[in-house]
Amino acid sequence: MSDAVEPPEPDRVAGHPHPRETRRLFGQETAEQDFLAAWGEGRLHHAWLLRGPRGIGKATLAYRIARALIAGGPDPGHAGPPATLDAPEGCPVAARIRARSEPCLALLRRTVNEKTGRLRSQIAVDDVRAVRRFLSLSAADGGWRVVIVDAADEMNRSAANALLKVLEEPPARTALLLAAHSPAALLATIRSRCRTLDLHPLGAAELTTALAQAGAPVAAGETGALALIAGGSVGEALRLSAGGGVALYGRLVALLGGGRGVERSGMMELAETVTGRGAEAIHELVARLTLTLIGRLARHAATGSSEAEAGPGETALMAAVARNRAQAALWAEAAARVAASTGHARAVNLDPGQTIIDTFLDLDATLTRARAVA
Repeated sequence: MSDAVEPPEPDRVAGHPHPRETRRLFGQETAEQDFLAAWGEGRLHHAWLLRGPRGIGKATLAYRIARALIAGGPDPGHAGPPATLDAPEGCPVAARIRARSEPCLALLRRTVNEKTGRLRSQIAVDDVRAVRRFLSLSAADGGWRVVIVDAADEMNRSAANALLKVLEEPPARTALLLAAHSPAALLATIRSRCRTLDLHPLGAAELTTALAQAGAPVAAGETGALALIAGGSVGEALRLSAGGGVALYGRLVALLGGGRGVERSGMMELAETVTGRGAEAIHELVARLTLTLIGRLARHAATGSSEAEAGPGETALMAAVARNRAQAALWAEAAARVAASTGHARAVNLDPGQTIIDTFLDLDATLTRARAVA
């Protein structure tokens, strides 16, 4: 018996069901109905671009579409399309997809680099070639074959060009489902060959239900805050729940001192928290939440969101330094700087604690400038 450890799946939140195992999709009824309407009207395009923020259900929808197409048999149009994408009880196709043994389904995603043993940061051209070999074969029953690309904006240039050739000359009875968190990053020629399905962030009630399905019920009183901080993303909410994200976000907001300036002792304590062996996860969470906070300040300043849309401790902060377009520009510039510096620090393996200190000193300077244009 092999003791080999299965590599992590890049499209799964650790400890929770994979999208192929998720029975229901919440909050995306419009996208589902748009696909079913196209099927019912005989306008079933060969390529679909599923657009929306990370973690809101694009992959889940892709698997639901794949199951329905493959289960439809060699001529699904003969009996008419299903009224829903829900899988019937005992559906053998759904069972095979969950077991990753469905011969009519291929998945294109980031794979493990055999030289390093780690997940690649991009989808490589060799992975696309494997999909092309899959498409060179005919389905045993003449039915549909489906390729799920998750996420399409993670393809490198060579992989994107290789997939483009498939999109330009698609095999018969083949559907390609491309999930994209940042569709603008895709080649324009790829986007032009796809029909789009837009998915949207979930509201608090939908997010709570989806989290319960994933086995991560929300703590009492955290529903609204979690929905705001996670941006309506189930995937992000799962990560935040596992890491105490709501409390940590409140800690970051408090560090900015209601707009008066960064509290130095708290900054140093945070830097110590993300330093040392085993602190990688908390460092990653702090980095993501810091960018979330800056982004929320920029959006609030630009749009004048209501107090009801403020997260833990944000009301006073936003009233002080996020009220007008000049402040919005300052926070947008800060977001770009922090994202770039965080990415550089990760790439060259800089000290996490020092990176946090540099980030919050930058934010302290931004607070000073924002107060000056209040």
